[in-house]
Amino acid sequence: MQTSLVITILGSDRSGLVKSISEVVKNHNGNWQESRMVRMDGQFAGLAHVSIATEYAEDLSQALSTLQNDELQVQIKQCKTSASTTKTLSLELLGTDRQGIIHDMTQQLATLNINIEKLHSEQRIAPMSNETLFYAEVVLGLPDHITEEDVQTVFEEISDSLMVDVTFRD
Repeated sequence: MQTSLVITILGSDRSGLVKSISEVVKNHNGNWQESRMVRMDGQFAGLAHVSIATEYAEDLSQALSTLQNDELQVQIKQCKTSASTTKTLSLELLGTDRQGIIHDMTQQLATLNINIEKLHSEQRIAPMSNETLFYAEVVLGLPDHITEEDVQTVFEEISDSLMVDVTFRD
């Protein structure tokens, strides 16, 4: 029987950090399923999903915990496999950056009980004006009773107040 572990890593970035984590996973018969890792302002933040035979899960968790020190936090969460969302919607937002854009967007999504499956956001500089822009790529998990048109309607209603252009993707 397989067990699923979600590993969160946060700390000062350094060369070889991902190698040391992947080495522990490999040495304990874990299978690296997917990950999201990034360096921000000198800090490393990472999420990894690892599957492993149930009988090895505790040993792997303990070994990963030994990587933790004053400069690095490691958290391991054992998860039950759940069904993924069958209906998703991808979109991009681009507009003038301002405080509260993420909050305003997520507030509207929460009213429809929509789950954010993936969110990537960043600031960009406009080529002609050097103005700071907000950019986001979002993948939404839609409940069965919510359609793509429902989401599109909500974003059309709030796009002016958010001051962003919204592009829906297939």
